[in-house]
Amino acid sequence: MSGAPRPDFVLASASPRRLELLRHIGLAPGKVDPADIDETPLAGETARLLAMRLARAKAAVTAARHPQTFVLAADTVVALGRRLLGKPENETDAARMLGLLSGRAHRVLTAVAVIAPGGRAGARLSETRVQIKRLNQREIAAYVASREWEGKAGGYGVQGRAGAFVTALNGSYTGVVGLPLYETRALLVGLGYPEA
Repeated sequence: MSGAPRPDFVLASASPRRLELLRHIGLAPGKVDPADIDETPLAGETARLLAMRLARAKAAVTAARHPQTFVLAADTVVALGRRLLGKPENETDAARMLGLLSGRAHRVLTAVAVIAPGGRAGARLSETRVQIKRLNQREIAAYVASREWEGKAGGYGVQGRAGAFVTALNGSYTGVVGLPLYETRALLVGLGYPEA
């Protein structure tokens, strides 16, 4: 393969964690242009369908603004049984979510969608089972006070202080952080993005 530089791609997400994960594998986007869409689940929508729909919608919105480049979008949904846990609205909501997750296993589903120049598109889903230890009120209060829950599905970030709450993780660690790197790279390469 020639030494030609790889084309830029656009990350349709404002998440600093997704940007950092991409940089870890040498895939820093040329531009970050988040898509602002309504993330409200549809009636009866499962976690799987919601994550895929939102990732695809985010990619489509941003691709309309950047039709000649690769666009990458993702969405993470936390599911406790059939209950979907989005991003907490405030401290009370964050504490409620942590209380629900305490001592239980839940699923973290992260969908990745890519649209290539010319409109070819693909999407992949990562599903990970996470077990949280039983949390006491002091631990929940301290975590809520840390503000690490802000902007995070399920009200926690496994890459921060909440990592000490996780007793088992079966699946993709990077998927729980917000961008499953195996699926992301496979999607980009499968749609024609040059390998390193």
